[in-house]
Amino acid sequence: MHAPLSPVVVGRMLPTAMKSLPAHRACLRPCIATAFKPRSFTTSSASRAAIIAKKANEKSPLGPGTEGPHIKDLPPKAPVDLNVADHNIRGDWVLFHPVYTPDELRSVEVLHREARTFSDKIAYNFVKLARWGFDLASGYKHKPLPNNADQLTLDDLRRDGYLMDESQWLRRILFLESIAAVPGMVAAALRHLRSLRLMRRDCGWIHTLLEEAENERMHLMTFMSLKNPSIFFRGMVIAAQGIFYNAFFLCYIISPSTCHRFVGHLEEEAVLTYTRCIKEIENGHLPIWANLPAPEIAKDYWRLGPDASFLDVIYAVRSDESTHRFVNHSLGSLKYETDINPFALREPGMTTKGTKICFEREDSAKFIEDSNELIDEAARKGQS
Repeated sequence: MHAPLSPVVVGRMLPTAMKSLPAHRACLRPCIATAFKPRSFTTSSASRAAIIAKKANEKSPLGPGTEGPHIKDLPPKAPVDLNVADHNIRGDWVLFHPVYTPDELRSVEVLHREARTFSDKIAYNFVKLARWGFDLASGYKHKPLPNNADQLTLDDLRRDGYLMDESQWLRRILFLESIAAVPGMVAAALRHLRSLRLMRRDCGWIHTLLEEAENERMHLMTFMSLKNPSIFFRGMVIAAQGIFYNAFFLCYIISPSTCHRFVGHLEEEAVLTYTRCIKEIENGHLPIWANLPAPEIAKDYWRLGPDASFLDVIYAVRSDESTHRFVNHSLGSLKYETDINPFALREPGMTTKGTKICFEREDSAKFIEDSNELIDEAARKGQS
């Protein structure tokens, strides 16, 4: 399920043959379809060739507006005065993001991709170093419960360092999300500049990376509704962000694939952290969060029901992190100079992203081929 565009925008932007697809993916089709030869996957070598971008035809058969809805395409509305300081503004003004079913929320597994190359090992070791730094800065700890845990009170377990309270968890999450939103924006900016320098299209990478950056930022905005961090904490975030942004910027210039592998491993840790948080809530170790209603911003963003709980929010955030884990490990297996982003047209279901660590390069080629066949089939049905 996806957060939909306005029906008016869809009707004006898409021909009938394309309306059976998610609107934002259908709009990307003309931008990417000419970047490779569809239906040429008869051998493994052909599969590898199909994922490599070719010279694109810059003219789109859909005409103006195919880069996204223009303000002139939107239905007329009365002027609305918005207070930018009002954090309760609602509406689907964000980029594409998944909306999950209850079964999808609970399909996520804690997974790890073994390092296979020298660059993979570098990425994984840097994640371990970063994890140590994040844990130290945020005060995060996770100790196995003692054998007599059932004889100890919740306060005893917290005092002895076995469990964290809600405030400690929130500090950890806020620090994590303030840093997690950096890689997608850095990578998108560098690929954007590369596209400008080379004067050719990016094959769909930029869109996915921007979606990831905004998704992580929305995580932060959601948890900020529960806590207003101190000046000291904000100073720590500024320092960590400054160091991490510039370090990731330089590393991405040197080796984008290693950086995507790094983010993939980082998201593995995020999935693990949120899985532990879910277990803590369900086991009654975080009683304040057990019956806490979901913030309004979370209900709006993930299309949660009116009676959604904070636990539902944590499940949704974990599902997002598993998507980033899957996407970045998959991008890390591609040739960043020439390969097409397999998720530009569509994404696999949550049961795939939650239970499979990534697509290898051959898997991505096959996924692109399947996407093309689905779009061609939709076009044929629309013409009949």
